[in-house]
Amino acid sequence: MMLWETFLLAQRTIRRNVMRSSLTILGIVIGVAAVILMVTLGSGATAKVTRDISRLGSNMLHVRPGQGMRGPGGARSSSDQFTVADATAIRNSVAGLSAVAPTAQTSKQAIHGSANWSTSVTGATNAYLTVQGWELAEGRVFSDAETKAGKGVCLIGHTVQKELFGSESPIGKAMRLEAISFRVIGTLKEKGQSSFGDDQDDIVIIPLRTLQRRMTGTTDVGTILVSVADGISTETVKSEIESLMRERRGIRSDQEDDFHVRDMKELIDTLTGTTTVLTALLSAVAGVSLLVGGIGIMNIMMVSVTERTREIGTRLAIGALEREVLMQFLVEAVVLASFGGLIGIATGLCGAAVGSRLIGVPFVFRPGIVAAAFLFSGAVGIAFGYFPARKAAQLNPIEALRYE
Repeated sequence: MMLWETFLLAQRTIRRNVMRSSLTILGIVIGVAAVILMVTLGSGATAKVTRDISRLGSNMLHVRPGQGMRGPGGARSSSDQFTVADATAIRNSVAGLSAVAPTAQTSKQAIHGSANWSTSVTGATNAYLTVQGWELAEGRVFSDAETKAGKGVCLIGHTVQKELFGSESPIGKAMRLEAISFRVIGTLKEKGQSSFGDDQDDIVIIPLRTLQRRMTGTTDVGTILVSVADGISTETVKSEIESLMRERRGIRSDQEDDFHVRDMKELIDTLTGTTTVLTALLSAVAGVSLLVGGIGIMNIMMVSVTERTREIGTRLAIGALEREVLMQFLVEAVVLASFGGLIGIATGLCGAAVGSRLIGVPFVFRPGIVAAAFLFSGAVGIAFGYFPARKAAQLNPIEALRYE
């Protein structure tokens, strides 16, 4: 019997028992759909993390006092804070930098008229906008005179604008950060939520000197943000900054750093590596459904062989070869599994498209995973259909014809 004829015979057999065939492939459908769903959503989450951090600046370094993250700000209470002079030293001594931004942060209640809103206040220079990729929606940046004199001017994010000023333009209007008066000179373009769940638009930016003089009363700089120029190795710049800071802070060769320099590329690698591992783990769990589906196919094929024993005996009696009977049942199992794989792929892609919209990640189509899922479903059909097919092929024709 030719392979095509075997395929047509398998199709007719499946159509005669549509309900049983549908239930047989249900496990394969669920398994393939789950794998496609997990991998697609995982790829979307990885793409979102990479995109969001790249917007912050994949070529950016964070220089902070303290050894790594140890609570808010990552600074140890015993570590000396940075100053504007440290940022100036980095800018003047390290080559290959496009911007250096000393920053300090605090939280304040922003007030305009009867509206008030608790928000994050960042003290910075105009370089902060460059390093963080902020763009103005309206207004202007700080002038040199305002920065040096520590004037009461500010730039506000979209959330603060919406909560305090509603639909009216805030440019030139007054607002207060608790008891301190400020004049809004610019608004920032909307960025949305970060990968860490923070509202990036809930921000007020004021001159660093204004924050130091009128809010914190110190000259401390919480973080120095360094943007590395294109084509320059961040690892090289990181090493030079570490050497410079050790020298400025008088750290001996046998002492550990009391500061840390974080490369955003390392953060991207860590986060994408985590999402990749989680995706692989969830996909492996979902893949167990494929094995369960394969066992279901084997059980149903065993029942089918038993039900069609006299048919098999007739075929063997009139001259059919064992390999032809084996091929008939094997093709039937593969067709069932492959059909289940196709339905599972369609279901998984539809579910991933809906899920991507619901959780706010991009839909990432991976043809390789789709092809692998389809081939694996076919392989499940071969693996679990072989035993029933072999049992059918090895039936004794006389005993098969006597079977009631």
